[in-house]
Amino acid sequence: MLYGRRILVVDDELTVREGCTRVFGERGYEVETAASGKEGLERAARGHFDCALVDLRLPDMDGMDVVRSAREKRGAMPVLIVTGFGAVETAAEAARLGVADYLCKPFTPDQLATAVDRAIERGPGAAAEGIGRIADAIRESAPRPEQFEHRSPQAVAQMVTEKVGVGKARLSTLNTLVLGALAGVYIGFGAALATLVGHDAAAHVGVGITQLLVGAVFSVGLMLVVVAGAELFTGNNLMVASVLGKEYGTGRMLGRWGMVYVANFAGSLLLAFVMYESGLWKMASGAVGAKAVAIASAKAGLPFGEAFFRGVGCNWLVCLAVWMALSAKEVSGKILAIFFPITAFVALGYEHCVANMYFVPMGLFLKGAVQTSADVSSLTWSKFLTGNLVPVTLGNVVGGAVFVGSTYWLVYMRDRTRKTPRGAAG
Repeated sequence: MLYGRRILVVDDELTVREGCTRVFGERGYEVETAASGKEGLERAARGHFDCALVDLRLPDMDGMDVVRSAREKRGAMPVLIVTGFGAVETAAEAARLGVADYLCKPFTPDQLATAVDRAIERGPGAAAEGIGRIADAIRESAPRPEQFEHRSPQAVAQMVTEKVGVGKARLSTLNTLVLGALAGVYIGFGAALATLVGHDAAAHVGVGITQLLVGAVFSVGLMLVVVAGAELFTGNNLMVASVLGKEYGTGRMLGRWGMVYVANFAGSLLLAFVMYESGLWKMASGAVGAKAVAIASAKAGLPFGEAFFRGVGCNWLVCLAVWMALSAKEVSGKILAIFFPITAFVALGYEHCVANMYFVPMGLFLKGAVQTSADVSSLTWSKFLTGNLVPVTLGNVVGGAVFVGSTYWLVYMRDRTRKTPRGAAG
């Protein structure tokens, strides 16, 4: 440990300056800081420093220009580059200028202190040990390729069975209800946006493109659920994998499903009420509200069998979207994984029970408030609950729990099944 030495820190980030002051102060160094390149050069000109740390990106000038100027005026002073944007090109230039070291953020206090100690111990004019070592440091600090690789289907199956499903089953009742209500709201946001986009698009771009656009904007709902975090009944159909893997019993799964389902409904109704009271359905001279009524009427008027099979196709794609999102390790990858299956399910006209918890109540709220040419004779609460919500929910369970959760468990996890369930059978 070196005492009585003076260090100059040139960095525009206050946290870095304060951190260096604390770290080196504790080691007995005297530390001066500068928030800009000009200030750093002025301080370097006024006094002696045993070492300088210079950020590459400064508000008034390039950090490399600071290094060049320091080299011309104070050539004997060891200079270390610190940067959050390491590149081999700047490392090469730093090596040519005789920079003592090249540190890529983030680094630990010990790593920084060690680099400074090493630079001072080498003496005045000490240069880095060649561009090769600096380039290696950049490569070591950069994200490794495996961080951007996706998880294999086998890995996702194990994650769903042993971690995701178990985590959902262990959530407290309060958290489950709150996150379930949020999911209802989030899916409702997507449904509200889809209503707005779809209310007049067909007249301009045709039915097919309109369905594609509606599906694209609706996907924001599941993006919010997955990335922001919420409990969605249709996605939770994947919990069946944990039951098949004997992590817990069927009773526990059904209890969670019921709790989340009710919470989703409450959240959807909340957003429908907010949208109704906001008056936003009056846009385009009430055409947006009329579209909401037409959507609700069409859904409430579906025959039981059609509603069921549309529910199957829907959650087959929704659970595949969730499955693929779990395979991605980056948020951008999760968003892309969600976007295409959700766009497809909406564009194809499939039925999602939680989305319908917003669509149909919204239409019911507006039934007497807007003028519409749609047949609203079947648009009643009883018809919605028994003629749409029941068959669509059953279809969603088949599509998600059977064709995704159970199928992938059968393919990848059946040989790993426990002989007895972990924890309580229920």
